[in-house]
Amino acid sequence: MTVLDPTRDPARDPAVEARPSTSSLLRGGPPPGAGTLAATDVCAWFGDHLVLDRVNLEMAAAQVTALIGPSGCGKSTFLRLLNRMHELVPGATLAGEVHLDEAEIYAPGTRAQEVRKRIGMVFQKPNPFPALTIRDNVLAGVKLARLRTSDPDALVELSLTRAGLWREVKDRLDDAGGALSGGQQQRLCIARSLAVGPNVLLMDEPCSALDPTSTRRIEETIAEIGHEVTVVIVTHNMQQAQRVSDHCAFFLAAENEPGRIVEQGPTDQMFHSPADSRTLDYVSGRFG
Repeated sequence: MTVLDPTRDPARDPAVEARPSTSSLLRGGPPPGAGTLAATDVCAWFGDHLVLDRVNLEMAAAQVTALIGPSGCGKSTFLRLLNRMHELVPGATLAGEVHLDEAEIYAPGTRAQEVRKRIGMVFQKPNPFPALTIRDNVLAGVKLARLRTSDPDALVELSLTRAGLWREVKDRLDDAGGALSGGQQQRLCIARSLAVGPNVLLMDEPCSALDPTSTRRIEETIAEIGHEVTVVIVTHNMQQAQRVSDHCAFFLAAENEPGRIVEQGPTDQMFHSPADSRTLDYVSGRFG
């Protein structure tokens, strides 16, 4: 992954080392540390329509995996499969397995709420609770997950710091979350997701509606948290995929055919020496 400031290693930053961990501030939260997600022979349907066919992909712990490909090839559907949101769509079904470390997230008896504690989601459009304060927005996920925190103020500061927002809002925590700019709202949503201590954070085109400055700050946040949380991001921005990711998976759907992974591998290889000519055509901007 390309760290935006090559002179600074967040893992060795004394200020980072001095922070409490999210897990130390929570009771009943997920086990600490980034997790590995692995999809095996995953297929997805909406009614009788097959939209994903036999997807196999490992998303390594503490790395950033970018899902790339044209619109309509199943990237966002695949992302929603990874924290059991696909099953919320009427008529949606799936086959195959998804493991978070050793646990199969669709195993009988496994509650979706418990899965979503460990696998958080940030959506394309920022969705803070507009009437809640900034502080209460950060803690909203903790309350919804029925977790306890020993120090709510410390958890709010830590989560906002990790999301790159603390310095901008530390003196206005009682302001409404809806009063923030679009880029700030997106980082507030990231802070809300990080507050529950997830092992994985899924991001569905988190910068598509943002200006270049806000986009840069989101990318800095991904670089900051990437060694603590596994990140899986859907993006149509090929420059962004190159900047933030360690690994890429290229999805493609032929006409009247379901989406499949054409190629996957380290980001540098995918952009500079892919094995499939269709990958080169896509990352070079010849289609899509």
